[in-house]
Amino acid sequence: MAFLRGFFLVAVVGTVVLAAASGGGLAQDDQPRVLAVEFANDVNPVTADYLIDAIERGEEEGYDAVVLLTDTPGGLDTAMRDIIQKELEADVPIVLYVAPQGARAASAGAFLAMAADVAAMSPQTSIGSSTPVDVSGEEIPADLRKKVVNDAASLIRELAAEHGRNADVAEDFVRDADNLGAREALDQDVVDVVADDLTMLLDEIDGMRTEPKGLVLDTAGAEVDRVEMGVWKRVLDLLVDPNLIVLLMSIGLLGITVEIFNPGLVFPGTIGAISLVLGLFGLQVLPVSWAGILLILLALGFFAAEAFVASHGALALAGGVSFIFGALMLFDPAGDAYQVSVWVALAIAGTFALVLGLALAKVVEVRRTRPQTGEEELVGDVAVVRQALDPAGYVFVHGELWRARTEDGPIGVGERVRVERVGDGLVLEVARIEEPEAAPV
Repeated sequence: MAFLRGFFLVAVVGTVVLAAASGGGLAQDDQPRVLAVEFANDVNPVTADYLIDAIERGEEEGYDAVVLLTDTPGGLDTAMRDIIQKELEADVPIVLYVAPQGARAASAGAFLAMAADVAAMSPQTSIGSSTPVDVSGEEIPADLRKKVVNDAASLIRELAAEHGRNADVAEDFVRDADNLGAREALDQDVVDVVADDLTMLLDEIDGMRTEPKGLVLDTAGAEVDRVEMGVWKRVLDLLVDPNLIVLLMSIGLLGITVEIFNPGLVFPGTIGAISLVLGLFGLQVLPVSWAGILLILLALGFFAAEAFVASHGALALAGGVSFIFGALMLFDPAGDAYQVSVWVALAIAGTFALVLGLALAKVVEVRRTRPQTGEEELVGDVAVVRQALDPAGYVFVHGELWRARTEDGPIGVGERVRVERVGDGLVLEVARIEEPEAAPV
């Protein structure tokens, strides 16, 4: 009997322990998971792929929410629309959080915020300034501006209205380039939450039902997995820099040109080919102006022609000016965020002109240098007559006896003569050197 009571007690205790362990495991399994995506960059095709991939990961791995930690000056319209489409169709709640303090969601960033299921900001951040501008940062000409602004305004208004936010204020971001701080944006119902940090944000939005998807957020006490842009994406993003694209294209074309005119050097051609391919990647990613490309090609043509045409630097100057204007116009369609720096264009054009000038100076120096080998080396040298020239004989020059002839009358042995040219049959044509008269004593 005592044995049975002991066995029963052990069974009860074991059941309680297992239940407790099982309950703890369930609690752990039920802990919400959030994917926090670092996005402190401009909006371009590379960063669009990065954000879209992160959102797809959030869907595939069953995260309870994807938080885009955003600090962006804006970027390309096409890349922005790709991200917006992914935000709208995502099955997982998308939270755009303008952070850390001092960050901004400007231009395209405001559109991304209006497309998110939850728009949040940390204190001392800003949102807005979404008016389309041209490459110089100025307003687009009136007729085109009306079309572009109306298109952008209708999009941001629709996004804001569908997500239960103040569509009028969102539209002012585009039409009037308005910009709001975090507290103002919250007071005017442009964003949903202002939170000091990510943990506070996740606690505040817990239980919120999103519009229009109707997703209920489960984020309080969530386990947070952070995502940063990988090395390869960072490299590709670096190659989208318009200044680097122009530099790589210049190095590529210069290297290949040097290799064409000097076959077998290998190094210039190899570096040029690699640089050209990397530069072409950037040209493929960013929209470019054909006028800019043609001006750059024209500049390279001027530089190449300078080596063959005696223009006294005029072609090099024309090439430098053409290159500068071409570089500044190259990324006109990409917008003001993708301008080539004037100083970069000037530096590259100046370098081309300097290299070309040094090369031409070296060519002139070589042309003016007397030959060091061959028959031409003898011309101008002084020889000593070893057999009288009347009119033919022999002279001694460069340690050798040469047959020579002269038209200056008989020249005796021991006298000095100057080699005028090398005639047929390697006979030197020479002329008498008049010896100066001795000064009277």
